[in-house]
Amino acid sequence: MAELRHLGQTQQALLRHMLQQPEGIGVEALCERLRISHNAVRQHLNTLLVKGWVERMPPRPTGGRPEARFRLTAEAHALFPRNYAQIAGALMQGVIARLGDDGARELLVALGQDLGAAEPVPDPQLPREDVAAALAKRMDEVGYEAVATQRGGEAQVEAYNCVFHALARAHPDVCRFDVAFMEAASGHRIHHMECIVRGGHVCRFRIGEVKAKG
Repeated sequence: MAELRHLGQTQQALLRHMLQQPEGIGVEALCERLRISHNAVRQHLNTLLVKGWVERMPPRPTGGRPEARFRLTAEAHALFPRNYAQIAGALMQGVIARLGDDGARELLVALGQDLGAAEPVPDPQLPREDVAAALAKRMDEVGYEAVATQRGGEAQVEAYNCVFHALARAHPDVCRFDVAFMEAASGHRIHHMECIVRGGHVCRFRIGEVKAKG
C-alpha cells in the first residue's frame, strides 16, 4: 500500500486539500490553494484518477458553464497515516482496567467469534484442504495476507501479516481473537502452531476437527 509521504509535495498538498472537501472541489479552487496553474492541477488530477485515488463528481450548476468537481476515493483515504497501534494499545489497556485479564480474554474471543460468524462457514464435509483454502481467502480479505498450505500431510493456513503485531507483543492474549475468528469462520478447531510475535517466520494455523455446535 502506498503512503502519502511517498508522493511528491504538490500531490500531497492537493490530496490534503481534497481531504478537507468531502463534497468535492473544483480545479479553480485547487489552483488558488496550491498556487499552481490550471494545467498543472489537471495533470496531477489525471495522474490521481488513473491511480484510483480521485474520482469525478457530477458538475455543480453555476449559472454558466458547469464546474467539474473531484473528490478522494476510499483508497485515497487509506494513504493518510493512522496510528492504529497506539490507539489499539490504549483501548486494550482500558478494557483490561475495566474487565480484568479474564474479562479481556473473554471479550477478545467473543469479538473474534462474531466477526468469523458474519458469513456462512464452509460445508463441514469438505476436505480440510478445501476448508483451509476458504479460510485463507476469508483471512486475506481482512488483511492477514494468508495462504493455504500442507505441512506434514496436514491442512494449514499461513498468515504473513500479523494484523495486531504491535498490540500482540504487549498483549499476547490478542492472539485469542485470531483463533476465535478462524474457528467461527471455518467451523473447525484451529491449532496455533507458529507465531510471528513469538519469533516465528509466519503465523501458522493447523485445521483441526469439525467444531461441535453450541
